[in-house]
Amino acid sequence: MTAAADRSGGEIMRGAVRRLADRLPELADRLVAEILNGEERARPATSREDLWQVARTGLGHGIESILDPGRRRTDLEWAERLGRRRAEQGLPLDLLLRSYRLAGRVFWEAVVEVVAQDDPAHVPVLVRQATRTWDTIDEQSSAVAAAYHRTEYDLLRRSEERVQAVVDALLEGRAEGGLPATATEVLGLPARGRYAVVVLGRQREPVAHRPAGEDGVRFLWHTRADGTQAALVSLGAADPADLVGMLRPHAGASAGISPVVGTLAELGTARWLAELALRSCRPGEQEIVLLDRRLPDALLVSQPRLADRLSHTVLGPVLATDPGSREVLLETLAAWLECDGSAARAATRLYCHHNTVLNRLRRIERLTGRVLSNPADLVELVLALSSVRLLRPSPPE
Repeated sequence: MTAAADRSGGEIMRGAVRRLADRLPELADRLVAEILNGEERARPATSREDLWQVARTGLGHGIESILDPGRRRTDLEWAERLGRRRAEQGLPLDLLLRSYRLAGRVFWEAVVEVVAQDDPAHVPVLVRQATRTWDTIDEQSSAVAAAYHRTEYDLLRRSEERVQAVVDALLEGRAEGGLPATATEVLGLPARGRYAVVVLGRQREPVAHRPAGEDGVRFLWHTRADGTQAALVSLGAADPADLVGMLRPHAGASAGISPVVGTLAELGTARWLAELALRSCRPGEQEIVLLDRRLPDALLVSQPRLADRLSHTVLGPVLATDPGSREVLLETLAAWLECDGSAARAATRLYCHHNTVLNRLRRIERLTGRVLSNPADLVELVLALSSVRLLRPSPPE
């Protein structure tokens, strides 16, 4: 095909497009009719007037780009603006791309009609311009899709940032003013419900994924300023104990779980209680702890100075012995308590004779001045031992 023939095809095309420039309203009518003639699910959720204005503007920019190819591509600029707008409106991208395909068809059919009316002999020459027309439609479709995806990502990021800000405010107890109402709108959670908080300790390794919830339970995770991770949990009909199984495959570290609270405004308190549960976890062990099952330990970690005083007042003479004796005595007392006061079972656990266990317990009684058969003394010894295990007591004087 010669260059002259190509130029004549372009001239025929531009001549037809000049004629169509005066018929923009009619072309917009035809395009809108084509768009609305699709299946119900393919009809855009916009008003007919808005659709008509968009059709007229888009066709107009397409005509300008053909009549003046040397100027800037206003058709692509319009496609980008339209992509951003439709993403913000929530219109599905496939419907937007469908409208571009229909626009190309309506435009091309109108060009052929004009040329066929003026000089039918030029129609075969004009057909060779079809490839360029559809290349232009492809460029516009690519521009609109790229702008749509960028806007969709920005909206998602801003939405996620807003969710994170609201969750952070609730967990920090900043529920004053209109925050509960804002949280209901942003998070889709009622002001009153059944909520709990989970706090994870620092992870040894990054967690592949965090639990999102099941059986009506919903987790909203938030990374806090100190690097720990917390989750606002909408429990539905579940109990906090049900969260243990959901967390175990993903935790990667110890975790504390708060009791149930009944409002979003109470989540600051729930977060504090979950932190106490986390702090009650034994050093060196990976545990998932419900606060209500560790209340005595939670009391100790919530008052560390008082707990330190308790450990020295009750177990001070034991702590003052040489390191070897101290560890043996504390380990024996812990085993005896965990075996429900059975010296024989404690001996089996410690790989020694049960008389050895009894001798060590009597030594603890002599050193501390407490009697294990006395309930009041036993309570003090239990709390003091927990304090030693959970908190590193200051060196004995």
